[in-house]
Amino acid sequence: MTRHNIPLEAAKLAVILCVFGCTANSAEQTLNARIEKDKVVVTIEGKVFTCYKFSNSQKYPYFWPVNGPASGKSVTTETSEPYPHHHSLFFGCDRVNGANFWQDTNERGQIISEGPEIIQAKGLKITFSDECLWRQGGAEPVIRDVRRVTIAAPTEETRLIDFDITLEPLTDITILNTNHSLFSARVVPELSVKSGGTLVNAEGKTAEKDTFGVTSPWCDYFGSRDGVTEGIAILQNPDNRWFPCKWFTRDYGFFSPTPMNWLENGKLELPKGEKLRLRYRAIVHSGDTRSARIDSLFNQYRHGTGRKIP
Repeated sequence: MTRHNIPLEAAKLAVILCVFGCTANSAEQTLNARIEKDKVVVTIEGKVFTCYKFSNSQKYPYFWPVNGPASGKSVTTETSEPYPHHHSLFFGCDRVNGANFWQDTNERGQIISEGPEIIQAKGLKITFSDECLWRQGGAEPVIRDVRRVTIAAPTEETRLIDFDITLEPLTDITILNTNHSLFSARVVPELSVKSGGTLVNAEGKTAEKDTFGVTSPWCDYFGSRDGVTEGIAILQNPDNRWFPCKWFTRDYGFFSPTPMNWLENGKLELPKGEKLRLRYRAIVHSGDTRSARIDSLFNQYRHGTGRKIP
């Protein structure tokens, strides 16, 4: 049979499978999202992938679990020593007008969800939004953030979480130099460098020693657990302010693109009403950085090519 005689449906399938250069066993997965009490539960082919937890008793909303595609176990930890306030995959910041939206008691600062809204509940992607208020004790909130989360599973080996957040100062804001800031992940101890895992950036530098304080568009953290290799990468959007910013990394399992630790003149001032938009993509993957093709997936994200989630 010549290629001109290939049935139409087969041709369509071939196009879909070529998007990520994968095989028939790696077709896109169907997702569902639902709200259960204080969390958005996201499933892939009926199995829980992640939950966006937003209880007002928390310091801030966060994702947990973030289950690996092969093991079905979370690649992130909900809490772990030596810093139990690192909650899986999250967004926060310390030293904001004297308040702490990262650690310490809730009275020192909380990012409080107003309640997520599911925009697309089922399909090859799901999308939900949330509005959060940054408040210290009983005082008026100092920041409103609006966040939009889109999740997809383009292959059986890959899950994508797009995190798009716009910060709107409700008063003049001053953020002092802090390593406790912005989009971050804490992997389970078994995947950490201390346990034999690998932390690598886009330039091929590895571990805390060679990635801490280094600018790079992305970092990937992976390791093996019970004979299964999985990991999570964080990609910075090229339109972000400070792109590519420096990274705060730790061999015990923490990593974050953290511009606030290297601010010019030691502080950032955001006047009331001056919005700051930041976007990130987390890739949860089977295999190591090379087999997951993180560099290629970043190029697709950067240039808006391939099967993207808008």
